[in-house]
Amino acid sequence: MSRSCYRRLERCFGGGGGDKLSWHVDLKPHASGEYSIAAVQANSSLEDQAQVLTTSSDTYVGVYDGHGGPEASRFIARSLFPFLHKFASEHGGVSSEVIKKSFDTMEEEFLHFVRQSWPLRPEIASMGSCCLVGVISSNVLYVANLGDSRAVLGRRNSEKNGNGAVVAERLSTDHNVSAEEIRKEVEALHPDDSGIVVNTRGVWRIKGIIQVSRSIGDFYLKRPEFNQWGPAIPLRRPLMTADPSIVSRELKKNDLFLIFASDGLWEHLTDEEAVEVVSKYPQAGIAKRLVKAALREAAKKREIRFDDIKKIKKGIRRHFHDDISVVVVFLDHSHDSHHSRVMRRDTYEITTVPVDIFSHNADEADC
Repeated sequence: MSRSCYRRLERCFGGGGGDKLSWHVDLKPHASGEYSIAAVQANSSLEDQAQVLTTSSDTYVGVYDGHGGPEASRFIARSLFPFLHKFASEHGGVSSEVIKKSFDTMEEEFLHFVRQSWPLRPEIASMGSCCLVGVISSNVLYVANLGDSRAVLGRRNSEKNGNGAVVAERLSTDHNVSAEEIRKEVEALHPDDSGIVVNTRGVWRIKGIIQVSRSIGDFYLKRPEFNQWGPAIPLRRPLMTADPSIVSRELKKNDLFLIFASDGLWEHLTDEEAVEVVSKYPQAGIAKRLVKAALREAAKKREIRFDDIKKIKKGIRRHFHDDISVVVVFLDHSHDSHHSRVMRRDTYEITTVPVDIFSHNADEADC
């Protein structure tokens, strides 16, 4: 970037000090280990949400990457975990069926909310969110996903001893038509529409509009009643779905940690790079360290200093990187975890990223 361009950008920078758009919790206990959570805001309204719910026996992780506005991701953050907990209680525990039912209910509840809001706020029909959920229950991990947030496992590449390298294993599918596999999947669902996925300026999008193929919301691309908002596209059938990909696996002793993050992280770090950071540095503050690693890469790509990218105001900052949310869950395979001992069976704890990090940090500074 030329020096003259950089000077123009300096007018958009705020004051000195730390990053007023970043938030983190260094380390907290969960039912079978500890976790770290962090986020950074780039949009004028934070469109990412992330949360961790812990009980005496189970751990729930959610990362919700909104688009078109913050309403969908905020709605999911308020509602999804209560649905999961309710259905798990009714069905005797967590299962793939319980998770699928929770996602289906979430879509229907948000549809009801959009219908109520539509007369006064028609733009809400264009709001949607990716939705990534992880649940650890009875030493079984479930990962459910809509969109292109991602879950990655860090595991030691040796079951015989503890000296093997730590390798990355992706646990979720990126439902993004930039991948040929997903383009073929979308085309197979629309055999009578040769233009269902188009390449515009080097980027693949469904109808030239959106890259992700699955989401909560985006009803203007799913329901004819909202099709008047946005591009006028006749809907023979929904252009997107809310059907999650769900995988489950029993956790093994060489499974060390899990990284759940919105695509703002994966835009700048590979699975392997993220796992290397987590395995190399102390657990406390590791989610914040991953966010910093992504911001350093974003600064490098735009040829500015890392310290300066932290000063760019929200909204303008979206031109440099996306909202980023990260949760790192460490796995302690001993059955008698400290958190399980100190929590009563009928209690739970929840940690959620603030709905607006800049305002949250300003409030904290005033205390």
